[in-house]
Amino acid sequence: MEGAVWTVLLVAGSVLLAGWIGDARWSWLPGWIVGEIGWLPWAVGAVLAVLTVTESLWRYAVHRWELTGDVVYARSGWLSRDWVFVPVSRIQTVDKAQGWFERLLGLATVEIRTASHAGSSTIKGLDYGVAAGLAEALARRAEELRDDAT
Repeated sequence: MEGAVWTVLLVAGSVLLAGWIGDARWSWLPGWIVGEIGWLPWAVGAVLAVLTVTESLWRYAVHRWELTGDVVYARSGWLSRDWVFVPVSRIQTVDKAQGWFERLLGLATVEIRTASHAGSSTIKGLDYGVAAGLAEALARRAEELRDDAT
């Protein structure tokens, strides 16, 4: 959805830019650019639409998470992949966050923090109920494991 919003904004900006360039008839621009500037919004829209759809499908295929009894597993990445295994016993805080766009769509982000930055993880785009349940389960399980260790 964020990609779609950015596509609309950038196409609108290219419409304004094309109108400005077309009306100004700038002498320093080659004539073929000024003559064909009306195609700019169409080209921007086509490229961004393809990128938005591709990114959405790619992220759906790549991003995964799983909670087992003692480990949180999260996989993410666009071109390179990151696999993060967070031992539940090392979790210090579990935060649930919602930006304005996530709130509009009923989604949330769960941030799992440990003492090590490398061991922390973020799981984005979860349904709000799933995020709330995951955060609660992680906090409860982390407390249980810490109590067992002392």
